[in-house]
Amino acid sequence: MRVDDRTGMGLSKREAEVMELIATGHSNGEIAQRLFLSEKTVKNHVNRIYAKLGVESRVTAIGRWLEAAEDADT
Repeated sequence: MRVDDRTGMGLSKREAEVMELIATGHSNGEIAQRLFLSEKTVKNHVNRIYAKLGVESRVTAIGRWLEAAEDADT
């Protein structure tokens, strides 16, 4: 599934990009470098992602993200 296909979760395109990198094990610092953002900007994206997904942790956010990918593939 492409990142764009999961923007229906209420995430912006950039938030979906950040979430995909989170789900593949990247740290906030690595995400910042990869997307040419400051680490503070990445943290802001992560906080908005958590709020939109209704989660409080990285692990739970990843679970929701992967679940959405599985649902879309079926």
